[in-house]
Amino acid sequence: MKLLWDLDGTIFDTYPAILESFCAVHEEAHGRSVDKVEALRWLKKTSKEAFKYFGISEDYRERFKELDHARAEAGSPPFEGIKTILAAADVNVIVTHRTKLSTKELLSKWGLLQYFDEIVSPDDDGYPRKPDVGAYRYLHDKYNLDWAIGDRALDLIPAKAVGMKTCAFQNADIEADLHIEKYTDDLIEKLK
Repeated sequence: MKLLWDLDGTIFDTYPAILESFCAVHEEAHGRSVDKVEALRWLKKTSKEAFKYFGISEDYRERFKELDHARAEAGSPPFEGIKTILAAADVNVIVTHRTKLSTKELLSKWGLLQYFDEIVSPDDDGYPRKPDVGAYRYLHDKYNLDWAIGDRALDLIPAKAVGMKTCAFQNADIEADLHIEKYTDDLIEKLK
Protein backbone atom coordinates (compact mmCIF):
# COMPACT_ATOMS: atom_id res chain seq x y z
CA MET A 1 0.00 0.00 0.00
CA LYS A 2 1.23 3.42 -0.99
CA LEU A 3 -0.08 6.25 1.17
CA LEU A 4 -0.26 10.02 0.98
CA TRP A 5 -0.70 11.63 4.40
CA ASP A 6 -1.73 14.98 5.76
CA LEU A 7 0.30 15.87 8.86
CA ASP A 8 -1.63 18.11 11.28
CA GLY A 9 -4.64 16.37 12.77
CA THR A 10 -3.89 13.17 10.86
CA ILE A 11 -0.47 11.93 11.97
CA PHE A 12 -0.06 14.26 14.93
CA ASP A 13 -2.61 15.54 17.40
CA THR A 14 -1.66 19.13 16.67
CA TYR A 15 -5.09 20.73 16.94
CA PRO A 16 -4.59 21.73 20.59
CA ALA A 17 -1.42 23.62 19.57
CA ILE A 18 -3.05 25.08 16.45
CA LEU A 19 -6.07 26.24 18.44
CA GLU A 20 -3.93 27.76 21.20
CA SER A 21 -1.85 29.62 18.60
CA PHE A 22 -4.94 30.88 16.78
CA CYS A 23 -6.50 32.08 20.05
CA ALA A 24 -3.31 33.99 20.91
CA VAL A 25 -3.25 35.65 17.47
CA HIS A 26 -6.97 36.50 17.73
CA GLU A 27 -6.36 38.16 21.09
CA GLU A 28 -3.39 40.09 19.69
CA ALA A 29 -5.48 41.22 16.70
CA HIS A 30 -8.72 42.06 18.53
CA GLY A 31 -7.80 42.51 22.19
CA ARG A 32 -10.28 39.85 23.32
CA SER A 33 -10.60 36.09 23.47
CA VAL A 34 -12.39 33.93 20.92
CA ASP A 35 -14.90 31.10 21.35
CA LYS A 36 -12.64 28.04 21.17
CA VAL A 37 -15.31 25.66 19.89
CA GLU A 38 -16.17 27.98 17.02
CA ALA A 39 -12.50 28.67 16.28
CA LEU A 40 -11.71 24.96 16.10
CA ARG A 41 -14.66 24.38 13.77
CA TRP A 42 -13.24 26.99 11.36
CA LEU A 43 -9.65 25.80 11.73
CA LYS A 44 -10.75 22.31 10.70
CA LYS A 45 -11.79 23.86 7.38
CA THR A 46 -8.62 25.92 6.82
CA SER A 47 -6.69 28.47 8.83
CA LYS A 48 -7.16 30.92 5.94
CA GLU A 49 -10.95 30.63 6.29
CA ALA A 50 -10.65 30.99 10.06
CA PHE A 51 -8.57 34.15 9.69
CA LYS A 52 -11.14 35.60 7.30
CA TYR A 53 -14.19 34.59 9.36
CA PHE A 54 -12.74 36.08 12.56
CA GLY A 55 -11.46 39.22 10.83
CA ILE A 56 -7.77 38.60 11.42
CA SER A 57 -5.46 40.24 8.90
CA GLU A 58 -3.12 38.00 6.92
CA ASP A 59 -0.39 40.21 8.43
CA TYR A 60 -0.69 37.91 11.47
CA ARG A 61 0.03 34.77 9.41
CA GLU A 62 3.75 34.66 10.26
CA ARG A 63 3.04 35.19 13.95
CA PHE A 64 0.51 32.33 13.84
CA LYS A 65 3.07 30.04 12.17
CA GLU A 66 5.74 31.00 14.70
CA LEU A 67 3.49 30.26 17.69
CA ASP A 68 2.15 27.07 16.16
CA HIS A 69 5.63 25.77 15.34
CA ALA A 70 6.83 26.31 18.90
CA ARG A 71 3.72 24.81 20.50
CA ALA A 72 3.58 21.80 18.16
CA GLU A 73 7.23 21.04 18.86
CA ALA A 74 6.60 21.26 22.60
CA GLY A 75 3.75 18.80 22.78
CA SER A 76 1.91 17.33 19.82
CA PRO A 77 2.20 13.56 20.02
CA PRO A 78 1.46 11.24 17.14
CA PHE A 79 -1.87 9.46 17.23
CA GLU A 80 -1.81 6.02 18.81
CA GLY A 81 -1.26 3.20 16.33
CA ILE A 82 0.15 5.41 13.57
CA LYS A 83 3.61 3.81 13.65
CA THR A 84 2.14 0.37 12.84
CA ILE A 85 0.35 1.73 9.76
CA LEU A 86 3.43 3.63 8.57
CA ALA A 87 5.66 0.56 9.01
CA ALA A 88 3.26 -1.63 7.00
CA ALA A 89 3.15 0.74 3.99
CA ASP A 90 5.40 0.36 0.96
CA VAL A 91 5.44 4.15 0.45
CA ASN A 92 4.52 7.04 2.74
CA VAL A 93 4.54 10.65 1.54
CA ILE A 94 3.24 13.84 3.14
CA VAL A 95 1.62 16.94 1.69
CA THR A 96 1.44 19.58 4.41
CA HIS A 97 0.97 23.32 4.78
CA ARG A 98 3.76 23.31 7.39
CA THR A 99 7.30 24.07 6.34
CA LYS A 100 9.44 21.09 5.44
CA LEU A 101 11.82 21.95 8.30
CA SER A 102 9.13 22.00 10.99
CA THR A 103 7.63 18.80 9.56
CA LYS A 104 10.97 16.99 9.68
CA GLU A 105 11.64 18.27 13.21
CA LEU A 106 8.29 16.99 14.43
CA LEU A 107 8.70 13.61 12.71
CA SER A 108 12.26 13.26 14.05
CA LYS A 109 11.24 14.14 17.60
CA TRP A 110 8.81 11.22 17.64
CA GLY A 111 10.96 8.75 15.67
CA LEU A 112 8.81 8.76 12.53
CA LEU A 113 10.97 10.49 9.90
CA GLN A 114 12.44 7.23 8.58
CA TYR A 115 9.01 6.05 7.44
CA PHE A 116 8.61 8.82 4.85
CA ASP A 117 9.85 8.77 1.28
CA GLU A 118 9.04 12.41 0.56
CA ILE A 119 7.53 15.53 2.11
CA VAL A 120 5.96 18.27 0.01
CA SER A 121 5.34 21.72 1.46
CA PRO A 122 3.98 24.68 -0.52
CA ASP A 123 6.39 27.06 1.22
CA ASP A 124 9.41 24.97 0.20
CA ASP A 125 8.41 23.26 -3.04
CA GLY A 126 6.42 25.93 -4.88
CA TYR A 127 3.13 24.06 -5.15
CA PRO A 128 -0.09 25.92 -4.37
CA ARG A 129 -1.77 25.07 -1.07
CA LYS A 130 -4.32 22.28 -0.79
CA PRO A 131 -6.89 21.66 -2.23
CA ASP A 132 -4.88 22.43 -5.38
CA VAL A 133 -3.96 19.14 -7.08
CA GLY A 134 -0.38 20.04 -8.09
CA ALA A 135 1.50 18.39 -5.21
CA TYR A 136 -0.83 15.40 -5.26
CA ARG A 137 -0.41 14.90 -9.01
CA TYR A 138 3.39 15.13 -8.68
CA LEU A 139 3.50 12.52 -5.88
CA HIS A 140 0.91 10.24 -7.47
CA ASP A 141 2.79 10.25 -10.79
CA LYS A 142 6.09 9.54 -9.02
CA TYR A 143 4.90 6.82 -6.58
CA ASN A 144 1.61 5.49 -8.05
CA LEU A 145 -0.16 6.10 -4.72
CA ASP A 146 -3.23 4.17 -3.55
CA TRP A 147 -4.76 6.19 -0.72
CA ALA A 148 -4.78 9.69 0.75
CA ILE A 149 -5.45 9.99 4.49
CA GLY A 150 -6.52 13.31 5.97
CA ASP A 151 -8.80 14.96 8.49
CA ARG A 152 -10.22 17.75 6.31
CA ALA A 153 -12.00 17.90 2.97
CA LEU A 154 -9.12 19.89 1.48
CA ASP A 155 -6.85 16.88 2.12
CA LEU A 156 -9.08 14.53 0.16
CA ILE A 157 -10.46 16.66 -2.69
CA PRO A 158 -7.16 16.67 -4.66
CA ALA A 159 -6.69 12.94 -4.03
CA LYS A 160 -10.03 12.17 -5.70
CA ALA A 161 -9.11 14.48 -8.58
CA VAL A 162 -5.95 12.45 -9.36
CA GLY A 163 -7.67 9.07 -8.94
CA MET A 164 -6.69 8.04 -5.42
CA LYS A 165 -8.95 6.44 -2.82
CA THR A 166 -9.61 8.55 0.27
CA CYS A 167 -9.63 7.88 4.00
CA ALA A 168 -11.09 10.47 6.39
CA PHE A 169 -9.55 10.51 9.87
CA GLN A 170 -11.76 11.61 12.78
CA ASN A 171 -14.15 13.53 10.53
CA ALA A 172 -17.42 11.87 9.54
CA ASP A 173 -18.60 15.11 7.92
CA ILE A 174 -16.40 14.89 4.83
CA GLU A 175 -16.82 12.73 1.76
CA ALA A 176 -14.41 9.77 1.67
CA ASP A 177 -14.18 6.15 0.58
CA LEU A 178 -13.36 5.14 4.15
CA HIS A 179 -13.92 6.83 7.54
CA ILE A 180 -11.84 5.92 10.60
CA GLU A 181 -11.62 7.24 14.14
CA LYS A 182 -8.32 5.62 15.15
CA TYR A 183 -5.41 3.67 13.71
CA THR A 184 -5.91 -0.03 14.34
CA ASP A 185 -4.23 -3.12 12.92
CA ASP A 186 -7.31 -4.01 10.84
CA LEU A 187 -6.88 -0.74 8.91
CA ILE A 188 -3.87 -2.26 7.16
CA GLU A 189 -6.11 -4.86 5.49
CA LYS A 190 -8.63 -2.19 4.47
CA LEU A 191 -5.91 -0.13 2.80
CA LYS A 192 -4.40 -3.02 0.81
